[in-house]
Amino acid sequence: MRLFQLALFCLCAYIQYKLWFGHHGLHDYRRITETVNTHQQMNTELLKRNKLLKADIEDLKLGLEGVEERARHELGMIKPNETFIRVLPKKHYE
Repeated sequence: MRLFQLALFCLCAYIQYKLWFGHHGLHDYRRITETVNTHQQMNTELLKRNKLLKADIEDLKLGLEGVEERARHELGMIKPNETFIRVLPKKHYE
């Protein structure tokens, strides 16, 4: 009878060891869960960026206003007989 109890105790100890410290145990589960959460956040941010890019593409496909806006904003282009004025933020010197 004592041998059977000792065997059960050893089996329980082995199972607990595997659960807490073994391969595919709780430590691995927590690490993988954190990794999945990080990837889900990254995917959410990338989906938002993709939606903005798709909206930009549609705007550029539909009309010249989008092209003109980009040219003015990114390239600093101006129309004939137009004056370009650039206002710079005031620098704070300490």
